[in-house]
Amino acid sequence: MTRRRGFSLIELLVVIGVISILLALLLPAVLQVRESARRTQCKNRLKQLGLALHNYQNVHQYFPPSFCFSVNDALPVRGSWSVHGRLLPFLDQSSVYQLAHLELDWDDPVNQATGVPQMRFPVFACPTDPRSDTIHYAGPGEGYIFPLNYAFNFGTWFIFDPVSNQGGDGVFHPNSRIGTESITDGLSNTLCGAEVKTYQPYFRNTSDPGPAPPTDPAVLAAYAAGAELKLGPDSDDNEGHTEWCDGPVHESGFTTTFPPNKVVSFRALDGRTYDIDYTSRYEGTSTTQRTYAASTARSYHSGIVHCVLMDGSVRVVNQLVSAEVWHALGTRAGSEIVAEF
Repeated sequence: MTRRRGFSLIELLVVIGVISILLALLLPAVLQVRESARRTQCKNRLKQLGLALHNYQNVHQYFPPSFCFSVNDALPVRGSWSVHGRLLPFLDQSSVYQLAHLELDWDDPVNQATGVPQMRFPVFACPTDPRSDTIHYAGPGEGYIFPLNYAFNFGTWFIFDPVSNQGGDGVFHPNSRIGTESITDGLSNTLCGAEVKTYQPYFRNTSDPGPAPPTDPAVLAAYAAGAELKLGPDSDDNEGHTEWCDGPVHESGFTTTFPPNKVVSFRALDGRTYDIDYTSRYEGTSTTQRTYAASTARSYHSGIVHCVLMDGSVRVVNQLVSAEVWHALGTRAGSEIVAEF
């Protein structure tokens, strides 16, 4: 009778140990391949937005405004459609676009009844952001809205003056009608869009901080007294970049006040420290107060952000890019010389 010999405990442990080592060696490679695929997908989505923007410009002869409202209204429009909403027919979403009423706020009951604001469009989401597909409760009358990861260039710091109807030095602002002839720095030297993080903590509606862009992120904490805080321990407490259809800078824009991925620390009264954005005045909520904003481009891709330039090309920008170069890329007519980035 032949006796069958099994594994000893020592042998079994050795086999398990070898398998564990192999898995430990293999896992980083698998994760790296997955992230590489996500980066490629992210760049492709930015490319689609750049192409859609140029198709819009070919039809209208100017690039879309961040949103529209009348500066003479006693109660100005607060929720007019974002650039993203205006690009829908150029993103193969003509049937959806025909349902929307751009002459009304996106959260107007007429638009709410269409269901368009509640729709999800993958082209607005980065697959690396863990919350890009997490729907946000925007509040009564607005419902549940999907966030966004790709924001448009609102310039350095100044966003909009409702008294003069003048916008900042970027390409997008309320009521804008900027054509290619106004981008004298060159389309290949001017930012169009960049990555931002969904559910971004921020605060807004403060005293006027003045026209000089801050150079130190710590300065922003001084504006927090009396501000409307849009941050907290739960995801929905942090309302920056959570509504793809809404036009103000805290939702659909970024500024070049600080370089990409710059940590802007703010210690709140709850004892937590948040990496914040800042908007001095929610555009459309005042007929007299200017809007300034530090809304930083941020990414979950390590060490970089993906950007699309106004010529439609997509670039990978290292977070160590100098502030001077980043500012120059953000302006449309600053006459700066942009070095390699």
